[in-house]
Amino acid sequence: MFIKVMFGAGCWELVNTWCSLVTLTTHLRQRGQVPPDATIALLAEDGHLVSLDERLEGASQAPSMGSPRLQERGTYVLVKIIKGEGGTPTRYESLLENLDDQYPELAEELHCLSGLHPTSDGRRRRTSTRRGHQEQGPLSRSRRMGSLPSRTR
Repeated sequence: MFIKVMFGAGCWELVNTWCSLVTLTTHLRQRGQVPPDATIALLAEDGHLVSLDERLEGASQAPSMGSPRLQERGTYVLVKIIKGEGGTPTRYESLLENLDDQYPELAEELHCLSGLHPTSDGRRRRTSTRRGHQEQGPLSRSRRMGSLPSRTR
């Protein structure tokens, strides 16, 4: 099972996920030049955040082969999670440079996940009314974001 992971200045890499989550996370940290103590995740092209926290596998379970959280042949953006301290919210930082310019919908999703208001420069707003109710985040979102265009390098 392979996925495409984007990071850096337009870099991307095909990654075989048929390995333990620890191995996958270690490899992505090295390729994305992320410190070993940092928490990382993958932002899917549909806007869902996929945690790569090794502690989610559980101490009593054997490491899983091929994470069931990842979509085969999916495209993901590498994200660094910065835990908030003293009441500050957790922030999500894209490790793909210029995410705002390349994929504004995904940049907006990270802003919302970080508790920041969407940009007001004319882009589509994340919250909308539907039948009198306001949508409240990624789980209640009825729309799907468009696919990321494929890039070759």
